[in-house]
Amino acid sequence: MARNLFRSLSYGLAAVACLATFNTAAQAGPPLICHPYEIGDAKSLPWGGRAWRDVKKEYDLNRLPDDTLALLGPETPVIVRMETLRRATVYAVWSVYDREVDYKVHDLRVANDLLARLERRAAEARGKGKLEALALFDMGFLAECYRQSVHESKAGALTRGIDGYGAVAKAINLGGGDPEMEFAAALITMWPKRETHARHRQKAIAGAEADGLLARNLPERFEK
Repeated sequence: MARNLFRSLSYGLAAVACLATFNTAAQAGPPLICHPYEIGDAKSLPWGGRAWRDVKKEYDLNRLPDDTLALLGPETPVIVRMETLRRATVYAVWSVYDREVDYKVHDLRVANDLLARLERRAAEARGKGKLEALALFDMGFLAECYRQSVHESKAGALTRGIDGYGAVAKAINLGGGDPEMEFAAALITMWPKRETHARHRQKAIAGAEADGLLARNLPERFEK
């Protein structure tokens, strides 16, 4: 009973942090989860509203792995991939612990299946240039979303020992320094703060001059 109470309190506090606002543009709470990415009319997983945990209550969770991979095609922009993987995490992981989501998920079976499939896809894409970069990015970003969605004691088992940030960093190198991937890396290294955060942040900001989608997302995340 005490453990359940602690778990409820932990996720209640995290949810409050997600909803908190400051006088600056930077938001509180796990930065990969608690603020939707602006993707315009791009297609992503079904969603019920504009808030960060507005899942579609009638969505069949068993479809999540297939639906997610179908949305992560080679032409899908990185920020759209980020929003799709964020939504997948809210459905498959956050909903297990946060009762306020009002979406009944009792275990992490689907979450584990999705990450395992992305892991296999990354292995199969080795040596395939852009495809390898995107596959590594998807696997790494999802692992980091999972990591920010559970208590530290559960993160290692859930992420299958994957170094999510390391995979994203490798994807950046393979992709020639994609600024949207730099944006993702800046968010990963923001919480908890890492020494590489400032470098990723600067590269994302510089790249936004030629990337309208990235430019629309930066003010919501970083102070000017």
